[in-house]
Amino acid sequence: MRFLSVNELHLDVVRLRRALDKTNMPGVTVVSGAATAALLFIQLAANPARADTMEAALVRAYQNNPQLNAQRALTRVTDENVPQALSGYRPKVAVTASGGAQFTNQLANSSGKKIEEGPQGPHAAGLTVTQTLFNGNQTANKTRAAESQVFGAREALRLMEQTVLLSAATVYMDYLRDAALLEVQRSNVRVLQETLKQTRQRYNAGLVTPTDVAQAEAQLAAGQSQQLAAEATLTTTRANFRRIIGNEPEQLAPGSPVDRYLPATLREATTISLVENPNVTSAVYGIDVSFLNVKINEGALFPSLSLQAAVQKTWQQSITQIRQFATSVVAQVSVPIYQGGAEYSLIRQSKETEAQQRLNLEQVRDQARADLVTAWGQLLAGKAQVQSSQAQVSASEIALLGTRKEAAVGQRTVLDVLNAQQAVVNAQVALVTAQHDRVVASYAVLSAMGRLSPQVLRLATPIYDPSVHYYQVRDNWTGVRIPDGR
Repeated sequence: MRFLSVNELHLDVVRLRRALDKTNMPGVTVVSGAATAALLFIQLAANPARADTMEAALVRAYQNNPQLNAQRALTRVTDENVPQALSGYRPKVAVTASGGAQFTNQLANSSGKKIEEGPQGPHAAGLTVTQTLFNGNQTANKTRAAESQVFGAREALRLMEQTVLLSAATVYMDYLRDAALLEVQRSNVRVLQETLKQTRQRYNAGLVTPTDVAQAEAQLAAGQSQQLAAEATLTTTRANFRRIIGNEPEQLAPGSPVDRYLPATLREATTISLVENPNVTSAVYGIDVSFLNVKINEGALFPSLSLQAAVQKTWQQSITQIRQFATSVVAQVSVPIYQGGAEYSLIRQSKETEAQQRLNLEQVRDQARADLVTAWGQLLAGKAQVQSSQAQVSASEIALLGTRKEAAVGQRTVLDVLNAQQAVVNAQVALVTAQHDRVVASYAVLSAMGRLSPQVLRLATPIYDPSVHYYQVRDNWTGVRIPDGR
């Protein structure tokens, strides 16, 4: 299945106009759906060197969409969980210092003498280093859990990329569809205005009745209402285009489906979806995090071992003590016996969370399969609808020509011709809508499979790699500046 090119559409218009000229009915002017569509596509492609393309729009959305950039920032936030967990392996160093003044008034028991110490300025400085040697493997499990959170955040980012790209492709096709529909309605209104004018002239000549004039007025009012609705819809679509892609739509080139990136059968697509869909992979990492949280909470039941080294020096602590220097190295073992029962509750709670995450994975897989089947069905229906709509347009145009011929010999009325013309317009609206749905459905299938990405679409843009930031911060021991310098 392919869409008509501009040249093919123009040839269709020429042939149709020649046929209409041969059967011209005085007083009635018509427009065909093919003619309005041809004029629209010629207008859209009038300057192909400046025409915006679907690929360029997707690149801008991938680079500049604020929702996607916010998700990238959230992924970088999650990266910091790993160095925070790794800090449990590292020593903790603290420096202490004190200073002040004191006055002592003391009575000695042995001699009964009263001793007074004048104002003194005692001060001290110390250094303490604490290293955890064992804590029930909590640090190791926290690190593994943080890494799983990072992988899950990357899958969430991939899901957002797919969502933004699908939204961009959809709104791009929405604008093409709504612009085409507006042009169809504008052409229809122009024809109806001319038809009403000529019908009134024929009425003044006594060739038609007031009923014919009223019917032409009613058709014109309905056409104007449809044009206003189409204008409002296009305005909304233009705003959505600006919100998602980042610029006002101008000179959009026709979009095309991405069937070349899809497997041949639904079974193959389903197999890929259950493995590569970011919702599924994110749920798998969620199970890993929940399992490791169980291990972390179980670590609270194990003994902990730490080593502490301290150095301290004091001055003028008393009148008889001028200076003192002390060092110590202490190993401390703490064995939890009972801590109120909260740790046992946390273990049970985390086990239930893990079970819930495993059930959630099955639900996500079922949803991914259902989404893919739905999108695949819409793609097949879209292909069939394009064929049916094209046949509907052709048949409607033939019916219009026949109605005009019959009206020329008095076998049809003005209303019959107007209805036939409206049928052509409706058929063209259906064709434009079907072509839109056909393209969007192909992108939806690719998204449901988990493969709607710049790499698969071969977009000309640098690919955002979340692992770059991860390795920039993973092993940092100090520093408050983020990699971009802030």
